[in-house]
Amino acid sequence: MTASDHDALAKTQSIDTLIIGAGASGLAAGWALARGGQRVTVLEAGDTPGGNIQSRRDGEWQIEIGPNTLMVKPPLYRLLRELDLTDEAIFAGEAGKKRYIAKGKRVLALPTHPLNAPFNPLLGPRSIGRILREPWVGRGAGEETLAQFVERRLGRNILDYLVDPFVSGVYAGDPARLSVQAAMPKLAAMEREHGSLIRGGLAAMKRAKQERREGNEPMPSEWRGKLISFPGGIQTLTDRLAAEIDASSGGAIACGRCAQAVQSSDGGWQVTDQDGTTWQAKRLVLATPAHVSASLLRPLDPLLAEPLDEIVYPPVAAVALGFPPGVLAHPLDGFGVLIPRRERRRTLGALFSSTLFPNRAPHGHKLITAFIGGRQDPDALEMSDADLARQVGKDLGDLLGIEGEPVWQRVSRWPRAIPQYELGHLARIERLDQALENHPGLSLIGNWREGIAVGDCLENGQALARRILDGKG
Repeated sequence: MTASDHDALAKTQSIDTLIIGAGASGLAAGWALARGGQRVTVLEAGDTPGGNIQSRRDGEWQIEIGPNTLMVKPPLYRLLRELDLTDEAIFAGEAGKKRYIAKGKRVLALPTHPLNAPFNPLLGPRSIGRILREPWVGRGAGEETLAQFVERRLGRNILDYLVDPFVSGVYAGDPARLSVQAAMPKLAAMEREHGSLIRGGLAAMKRAKQERREGNEPMPSEWRGKLISFPGGIQTLTDRLAAEIDASSGGAIACGRCAQAVQSSDGGWQVTDQDGTTWQAKRLVLATPAHVSASLLRPLDPLLAEPLDEIVYPPVAAVALGFPPGVLAHPLDGFGVLIPRRERRRTLGALFSSTLFPNRAPHGHKLITAFIGGRQDPDALEMSDADLARQVGKDLGDLLGIEGEPVWQRVSRWPRAIPQYELGHLARIERLDQALENHPGLSLIGNWREGIAVGDCLENGQALARRILDGKG
């Protein structure tokens, strides 16, 4: 639609649901509502839909500015099938199953089989002993940080060399601040329900095996737990969602529309954008970052804004480096490398992008995507792009045997990257939901609640749409 078409839509047409934010959450909700027959419009401040999902091609280099992969679970598989995207998906190569952790001046592969764990330099007999004793560790009391939980159940070494780098890579976070109940609810549930992570893991494996035996597996086995992308990057998925919304009889995507004010109006909702255009709708969904939602809702109700203001988003930079043949000694035969904070390197980790998926780099070249900054090193982003690239090269140089300069590079900055589910997060969400009870017709979704992964956002957006269509949202 043209800008004038959107203005006419805003002023003359009754909208059932107005969604602010065309990231994964907002697009999934809008798509499901449009399929359900609702008149729905999605406003997006940026020039294109997708939020932080941004795929870019520069010549023969293909990179992701935001999330790099999609983990396939049943809800995502169903969505891909409904969008006719299963044939376009590409699976990560088998080498992607190998994960490396930096220790000293080496990268060490995580053990791929439990029997190999005692001989792995990352763990060793002492850590294996702690793992074997884990079923007899008592339950914790109250909310704990992830660091407290892991050290209590598994010991300091596993915290430092497995959990800390994982948290840095996934959340860009600090395990000493993250709430295990909020950030890793499945771990907390294993302890609560089974008294042990090992017993909980075995129970989950037993359930999955039973489902396969009974033929109740919700997707083909070859898709289970796989990492995927698309030839043009994962933006293919959000582009398809946006296109289907725009092509539906009652749906529309309006980019370049930055919401400035929100207020209740005649039993519905009114939103004004930066041009003064007013949008009227029966229901309003905010699918924006927590701090953006807070700024919109503060004049309406400070009790809505307060818990959102408390959610921290640390800065992160993604540094993509392209190397010519013969420059890297390491074969990059894995998913990537994570770097524990204990190693005192500023880079959080790096993905071996050209190993994961085909056609990410020119023939014979290698593409690495590294991340720097995060909750434990926010000052890193005060460096220039050139200095960030040099820092990453320095941190990875001896680990990967880099013997030359990159021939291509790109630095992407996220001043507010990933929401942190820190201590008190579940209480914040509870306070927010209580305040929302005073504002019928208003809903909030995003990666700041119920999961940061793209798949979580897609699933939660569709779930909200189902509640709205059922008259329960």
